[in-house]
Amino acid sequence: MGQVSTTESGGGGPSALFGGVVDDFVEYLRTSRGRSEATVRSYQSDVRGLLTHLAGDAGGRTTAADLRAALTLPALRGWLAAQVGAGAARSTVARRVAAARSFSGWAARTGLVNTDIGARLEAPRARRHLPEVLDVAQAAETMRTTELGASEGDPIALRDRLVVELLYSCGVRVAELCGLDVDDIDTERRLLRVVGKGDRERAVPYGAPAERAVRAWLEGGRPALATARSGPSLLVGARGGRLDPRTARRIVNEVTDATPGAPRVSPHALRHSSATHLLEGGADLRHVQELLGHSTPATTQIYTHVSADRLRSAYRGAHPRA
Repeated sequence: MGQVSTTESGGGGPSALFGGVVDDFVEYLRTSRGRSEATVRSYQSDVRGLLTHLAGDAGGRTTAADLRAALTLPALRGWLAAQVGAGAARSTVARRVAAARSFSGWAARTGLVNTDIGARLEAPRARRHLPEVLDVAQAAETMRTTELGASEGDPIALRDRLVVELLYSCGVRVAELCGLDVDDIDTERRLLRVVGKGDRERAVPYGAPAERAVRAWLEGGRPALATARSGPSLLVGARGGRLDPRTARRIVNEVTDATPGAPRVSPHALRHSSATHLLEGGADLRHVQELLGHSTPATTQIYTHVSADRLRSAYRGAHPRA
């Protein structure tokens, strides 16, 4: 394990001085915990902020013994209180609590500190916001927009159609979509093999419209764009490399901008829409949980709030006793 530097704070600031510890922690997250790269980056930034705060409490002294003495429950609570005072969102504070807990547990297991102080840290309850979704008519119109755009066989338009179709039809995350390889599609059984958070693998079915979009892309789109850089990637960019999630977000924005009556939405909103329409159509919550790759039903239950909200709206508009 990297040792905590004894250099004074003028040599690059506390983040740099604790860099060895942060690097070891990040390596642990990647190799032992299977965290997504986005989570690793967030935790890395959060822990650097925490160590900077602790170094300040320790008067700038940054030996291993100083860190051991500084990592206390009051210090952790003071760090979080500073985040709240600076106006950090509840969800951000909750994520920083998770990062601090993870770091504290790792530090205790590796002997950097004597006690897992972070285990006693409580996260604020995050407010649950109803996700923005397309209604069924808007989603259908969005799909028609992509079909019209791809009708003349332009490779980029064929790709964009498949991007939007799979995001909505399958409810996959944008990172999962961009990570798909050609071999991840089982065209006979109409299934996607998706690798989600924590490297958890799941099979997601897709319907006849997506099947047509897949076939058109594989036969007329991908061969025109694929290069040596493409490798096994299912979706590729204009220069042949694997499609970037930022490009996928731009595609969704542009498609919904071009769809009459539909608001501009993100890939995540298409995932929200997919889940909501499944539940409104009578799908079981547990099945939707499996399709979306949620680790617990609690995460999926937010979509029941969306459906209930629409039900209340319909009731108020139609029932004489509402």
